[in-house]
Amino acid sequence: MSERIARVAVPAPLYRLFDYRIPARLSALQPGMRVRVPFGRRKLTAVVMQLVERTDIAPDRLKAILETLDTQPCLPPEVLELLQWSAAYYQHPIGEVVHTALPVLLRKGRADTPQHEAAWRSELTSLEQVADLLARAPKQRQLLARVIAEPGISETRLKLLFDNWRNAMQALENKALVQRLRQPVAGASCAAAGDTPQLNAGQRKIVEQVGEQLSRHSVHLLHGVTGSGKTEVYLHLAQQVIAADRQVLLLVPEIGLTPQLTERFAARLSQPVAVLHSGLNDSERHRIWHGAAHGEIAMLVGTRSAVFTPMPRLGLILVDEEHDTAYKQQDGFRYHARDVATVRARQADIPILLGSATPSLESLHNAAQQRYRLHRLNQRAASAHHTRLELIDMRRQPIYEGLSEQLLNQITRHVSQGNQVLLFLNRRGFAPLLLCHDCGWTTRCHRCDAHMTYHRARQRLRCHHCDSEARVPTHCADCGGEQLIALGSGTERIEDFLQQHFDGVGICRIDRDTTRRKGALHDKLAQVKSGEAQILIGTQMLAKGHDFPNLTLVGILDTDQALYSADFRAPEHLAQLIVQVAGRAGRAHKAGEVLIQTHHPDHPLLQTLLHQGYGAFSQQALAERAAAMLPPCSHMMLLRCEATRAAAASTFMHEARDILQQHAAEGVSLFGPLPAPMEKRAGRWRSQIMLQCAQRKPLHLCVRAAIPAIVELKSASRVRWSLDVDPVDTC
Repeated sequence: MSERIARVAVPAPLYRLFDYRIPARLSALQPGMRVRVPFGRRKLTAVVMQLVERTDIAPDRLKAILETLDTQPCLPPEVLELLQWSAAYYQHPIGEVVHTALPVLLRKGRADTPQHEAAWRSELTSLEQVADLLARAPKQRQLLARVIAEPGISETRLKLLFDNWRNAMQALENKALVQRLRQPVAGASCAAAGDTPQLNAGQRKIVEQVGEQLSRHSVHLLHGVTGSGKTEVYLHLAQQVIAADRQVLLLVPEIGLTPQLTERFAARLSQPVAVLHSGLNDSERHRIWHGAAHGEIAMLVGTRSAVFTPMPRLGLILVDEEHDTAYKQQDGFRYHARDVATVRARQADIPILLGSATPSLESLHNAAQQRYRLHRLNQRAASAHHTRLELIDMRRQPIYEGLSEQLLNQITRHVSQGNQVLLFLNRRGFAPLLLCHDCGWTTRCHRCDAHMTYHRARQRLRCHHCDSEARVPTHCADCGGEQLIALGSGTERIEDFLQQHFDGVGICRIDRDTTRRKGALHDKLAQVKSGEAQILIGTQMLAKGHDFPNLTLVGILDTDQALYSADFRAPEHLAQLIVQVAGRAGRAHKAGEVLIQTHHPDHPLLQTLLHQGYGAFSQQALAERAAAMLPPCSHMMLLRCEATRAAAASTFMHEARDILQQHAAEGVSLFGPLPAPMEKRAGRWRSQIMLQCAQRKPLHLCVRAAIPAIVELKSASRVRWSLDVDPVDTC
């Protein structure tokens, strides 16, 4: 055949590439370019993966590409290689994997043209110069302060920080206090480089050791206690890389951590810093992606999917809070961004630094096997104190809405001294359930095997698993009784009690319910940092990354549920959570203390954390995993299935197990099918098969050989099924 063939990735749940004829008019086609192709009755945007001379498709059946959408590849060779590895390792359809790496607008066929956005600067150097003019305009004063602090602050950046800011900015323009600009990339401003603090001996040693290997691949694990200055290590390394005209990728687990990290980096670097996460709209994401892909930004701070962003001069990857489970995608293409990042660093022949106060057992295992180089920061930076941990035995003690008398007394003491207190409870709402006092009926979700949480402020019942809502009943649905009791405590109930107990004390609750509005989290954190709020009540949103210098007491209200979870990773996650939350106290010149309420004060996990720290706990946990042949001392996959009928899920899973068993080599063990720990969720019945092996290769070979036959099962069309490679939870 004289015409060349393009092998393309189509956004469909199919485990293969598709061949298309390249018309003569499209002779400039290259891998990584987007094309429009006929696919069944549809026309889809596909990505060219390879150009080949031969195909097994008969000439009369070979369709032609309709048009090209790019003049240059959108995805460079190194990103295509990473995506092909990801599809093979995570056993996921290649077309869906490739399209994960593209912004939504490019998936829809939009042209990848240079992107610009509005930005603002001011000639002023201080608000004092216009104090009288803005005396009665607090919003304008707040905006102007930000523009002065960040010359060239972008529209995207302002949207991240403020609500309803446009009218105030227009007023500042009308008063000639700010000037509107156009700049090529969104994100934090390109400010003048700030002062560089001196590193302590431990930080300096790590920067030197990693810095010596900036020209080649290496994997570094930084285990630094909370407040030890890990971010300062990131900053010094980023400065070295950017000074060499290279780019830096910093991954963070959550959107909430991006503004403060970006501010620190933007204040120190003299090159553009951009943020990329799901909180941006499609145009903003495309603008930032384009800037990174064309080398216009020096540093990209992003959440999970940013790991696939093209960066032509990438010189360093940083992964903050590397232990965080948010790096694992839990539906669709179930990749782990930390692990993909390590592969990207290897393929690019550059170093990667993974940082955490509580490293994952996987990373510590890799360090023990000398795959990673382990660095430690055991001392808190500057004048920060180590916190004192203490258990509060809740047995036979009076409890006030989930709070012990001892904890209440300590809150009173710290607040009276002008300090701040954080109360951590990873359960939002007013109460986990309503119960009928007469017959014991409870408010269960009709779509899940779970109770509905009572939200008193909104007078709604809400399922935190499927988001179903219902009105709060006035009487029992079974017996008609009118005495419904709210059992247990959530953050809303704790806040309500403390407002009555501590009259006149500023109290701030930070959870998903209070931060839904855009900019709400920023506003609440500002209340905390200003000292307006002395008592903080929060969920996991406050567990990491935040620096509150005046916070001296942390109360962890409920750890007991996680101590006896069915998930073998639960102890690890609980230990990490306790250490991370405890790390919010005593980060400046004031000493901090942490009080942990429990009905099981003698539990080995709590005793080890209390007396020996996370390092000792992780060694014990790794020894237990090795004895039980559980990850990371073995390898695991989960075949998950869900269906509207339990029988459909059962039929598919038993047929899939038979296929897997046929291809299972010696050493590959299959367990199940078994109901998922929460068998019914969002109206679907869930089942799973666990596959385990001491070696990774036989496990992957087994699944790779079985998938084509599983796809062809008739029962597969009546269920949703997925494969989870290296699952972070088994629930």
